[in-house]
Amino acid sequence: MTRPETTRPDTTRAADTAPVYAAAQAAPAPAPAPAPAGTIRVLIADDEPMIRAGVRAVLATDPGIEVVAEAADGHEAVELVRAHRPHVAVLDVRMPRTNGIEAAAEIRRTLPATGVVMLTTFGEDDYILRALGCGAAGFLIKSGEPEELVAGVRAVADGAAYLSPKVAARVVAHLASTGAGALADRRAAARERVAGLTPRERDVLSHLGGGLSNGQIARRLHLVEGTVKAHVSSVLARLGVDNRAAAAVVAHEAGIPPPPPAEQR
Repeated sequence: MTRPETTRPDTTRAADTAPVYAAAQAAPAPAPAPAPAGTIRVLIADDEPMIRAGVRAVLATDPGIEVVAEAADGHEAVELVRAHRPHVAVLDVRMPRTNGIEAAAEIRRTLPATGVVMLTTFGEDDYILRALGCGAAGFLIKSGEPEELVAGVRAVADGAAYLSPKVAARVVAHLASTGAGALADRRAAARERVAGLTPRERDVLSHLGGGLSNGQIARRLHLVEGTVKAHVSSVLARLGVDNRAAAAVVAHEAGIPPPPPAEQR
């Protein structure tokens, strides 16, 4: 299905002091001209213009990705997501007025069709854990490789989770250093949770840990995509997690390795 295109809006911040999220919705704008079929529409939110420019430049290397809007804070990000309905919102964690965690939660609550990718730094492990709880599906380190940003946006647009290996390692290490218990205890708890899965569900969890979408898992396991979707729902329920990224962390803690790349199979 052809996805619509919009021109880049004026992202100047409003000076009003109204509540962050108004209950009333603005009247919809006229339908814009269509974009090429298959184009992934992305919103970028970061309070640093240079970071936004860098993210835009990296995404521009992929002709299948189009940045349709930029925001300088979380409040503006939510409003622009409402206006442009992008497939993916790339949000910085720390932003003025409304931070990335709060913006992600609001986007996932009111506009669940838009996937959320969080940009983090090595000093923000606790923010990563909070983002997991609000439904963000992608987690990237700002100092990571540019290819990870493109891969993360594509994965989340395809309905998958993308947890940078560096992020996964930091999450596990952070959890081990908190009151949640020692790393050995967390690994034991994760293995106990995984033990309740069927063999097929363990296979699906392994692929979730590798960041694969339902379609990719279906092709790997020679299943119908609807069957994979049902398995994913069952895995999330059995593990007691809300999203695929959180399931990937459990897989990592339990020592379940992701599947090898397709060309090695």
